[in-house]
Parts: sequence; C-alpha cells; structure tokens
Amino acid sequence: MTAPFDLFPGFSAHQVETSAGRLFARVGGDGPPLLLIHGYPQTHVMWHRVAPALAERFTLIIPDLPGYGASAVPEANADHAPYDKRSMAKALVELMAAFGHERFSLAGHDRGGRVAYRLALDHAPRVERLATLDIIPTGEMWRAMDMTMAIKTYHWLFLAQPRPLPEQMIGHMPAAYLDWTLASWTKAKNLSAFAPEALAQYRAAYVEPHIHALCEDYRAGATTDLIYDNADREAGRTIDCPMLAIWGDAGIPSETSGPLAVWRQWATKVQGRAIDSGHFLAEENPDETAKALLEFFTS
Repeated sequence: MTAPFDLFPGFSAHQVETSAGRLFARVGGDGPPLLLIHGYPQTHVMWHRVAPALAERFTLIIPDLPGYGASAVPEANADHAPYDKRSMAKALVELMAAFGHERFSLAGHDRGGRVAYRLALDHAPRVERLATLDIIPTGEMWRAMDMTMAIKTYHWLFLAQPRPLPEQMIGHMPAAYLDWTLASWTKAKNLSAFAPEALAQYRAAYVEPHIHALCEDYRAGATTDLIYDNADREAGRTIDCPMLAIWGDAGIPSETSGPLAVWRQWATKVQGRAIDSGHFLAEENPDETAKALLEFFTS
C-alpha cells in the first residue's frame, strides 16, 4: 500500500527498514518523543483526532505496525513472527532509534497496547512512561474468556484459526466485515464516531495480503504472545515505569473483573480510569482521551 492520504497536516512521512520489514510512520510536533501505536483493525490514522493536542507538547512518532496500513507485509514463520508482540516491539525500538530516540514514552491502543506493554517489559531502559488504551494483558484476556467475553471478543478465536479459514471468509466481504467490527465495538454501535476520511483508509488497508497479516497477529496472540506473558508472570517480572491504563466504560476490558486491578498485578506504578467511550477512545471521545494522556505524560 502506498502512503495514505494525510490526516496529519504538518507531519512528515517516513519509511524505515526494521527487523520486521519496512515500517511507515508519521512524525510531527515538538518536545520529548512519544510513540503512538494503533490497534486492530485500524492503522496509524486512528490517532488523527488526538495528535494535534499531543503534538503541542511532544514529538509524535506514529507508525503502522508490521502488516498494517502502509507498512510492509513480511511472511510469517511457524511461530507467527514477526507478528508476535516481542518481534513488533523490537521493530519499534529500531524505528525509534532511526529517529534518534533511545528513550521515549509510548501509548498503545488495542493490539498496539499489547506491543507497548511488551516493549516496556523487554526494553525497560528505553521507556519513560507507558499508557495503554482499552486492553488488559493477553494472558489475562485468555483467562477471562468466559461466555460473555467470548461473545464480545469472538474475533480472538476466529482470527486465530488456521490459515486459510478466516482469510477466505473475510475475503468474500472485507469492507462489510470491517465496518461491522468497527461499529460493534463502539458505544453507539454504529460508525458515527469515525471520520469518513479515516474510514476510507481503514477500508483501503483491509485487503490481502494485510488480512492474512492481521490474522497472523491474532494467531501469535493465541500462541507465542501467551507463552511470553505466562513466562513473565511465572518469573514475577513487572512493568516498573509509570503507567496509565484507560479504557472505555463500554469497551472490551469493561467486561472483566476490573482493568485497573488486573494491571496492578503487572505494573508497580499504575493508575487508570474509565472514559465515556466504547473501544475506540481516541475517536469516540478524543477530547477526554487527549486530556488523560496529556495529564499523565506531562506529570
């Protein structure tokens, strides 16, 4: 996919080679470096409504993850690398180093939140502060997978099925499947939260070979990522940088016993709260999301 339509006026566009392939990124703003990582089924564009406020205080680096958007789509190996979060985190460390940032803060939504907390665990000296949006750790999600959670997050099981089942099924109507997914995870249960220009970019990027790559992301989440999480829990490893967890009051983690209580088992300096939103905080409620991020990253 070529560089997408620019929803980030004044930002520069870059292509950077990493161990997980070539990554596309927007860069703009002024101040300390802040890495913003998108989730499924979106691209870097999901940050377009909060970027202006954050860019007043930070230099923002906003990439497309491997296999997403305008980034390269590397072939996955038997362990689903480089779509496991350890490989993605390593690639983002390389991306930040290419821009001269050896230490930085980061925020991640959805799958990007999983990359973000994995980066904080694997590359702790690199991370000043960490924020996650509408997630709990991968292992905790699987352990919380009761009937209610399974119905709400059926895609965790569907997309992780062996190739080519989900790829073929989605491929028959990718735009319709994407639109249904986006709408069903919002608080309003429709597409009203998404700018038409952003929706157009999500649809343009939801085609093969990206569909396969995104399935590999979830296959990694059911295998390799779970192994990494379980190993960290057994070893007693924690996230020791200051951390913020925010989630939609109608988002996915709202179905758990309590997102903040879960994160306190993983992080030593964590704070957090719910925001009036579904899953897509940065687009459903950009003002409150930007405010929460700014208060945390500037405190």
